[in-house]
Amino acid sequence: MATNPSPRTGGRIRNDEAHEAVLDATTDLLESGGYGALTIEGVARRSGVAKSTIYRWWKTKGDLVMEAYTRTTAHRVPSPDTGTLTGDLTALLRDLYAIAHHPARAKALRGLMAEAQLDPAFAEPFRAWIETRREVLAEVYGRAAARGELAEDLDLAHATDLVYGPFWYRLLVGHAPLDPADAPAHAARIRTALAARGA
Repeated sequence: MATNPSPRTGGRIRNDEAHEAVLDATTDLLESGGYGALTIEGVARRSGVAKSTIYRWWKTKGDLVMEAYTRTTAHRVPSPDTGTLTGDLTALLRDLYAIAHHPARAKALRGLMAEAQLDPAFAEPFRAWIETRREVLAEVYGRAAARGELAEDLDLAHATDLVYGPFWYRLLVGHAPLDPADAPAHAARIRTALAARGA
């Protein structure tokens, strides 16, 4: 948990320590209070970095929040490379579904999705973050195609939706659980669906 040190001043070139402190504080505040309650002033207090510095480094609160969450999710849900498509999908889904063990994280994600529907200015950085997560699957599918597991002309957009669509639907609607124990079975079904399309 970040403390409240004396504010650091900063120039145009980001100080790495201060930069990391701001991103850590942003993620902490997002997951403890939600996007709506998060303020640059609060981030400044939590990180010990001057508010003026934060405003210099990020144009909007949305830009700051999604940079912080891009870093956070890359750590929590890294790009898998197990050597097989089914193994990669299983690892990715297991990490995704692990959000079920962290209600505050799940609530934060729901809040970000809702905000992106209501605020056109926030929608842009949110979709940019979504794209970074889709690129992880593009890498997985690209390696699988190189190994001969998938057709090289695979519809990447649809194949990616087969993974993230159910995740977001269950997260937002709550009609069925997100259980890491289901990851192997779900990965196998996705692999079968891709094969049925001639992959």
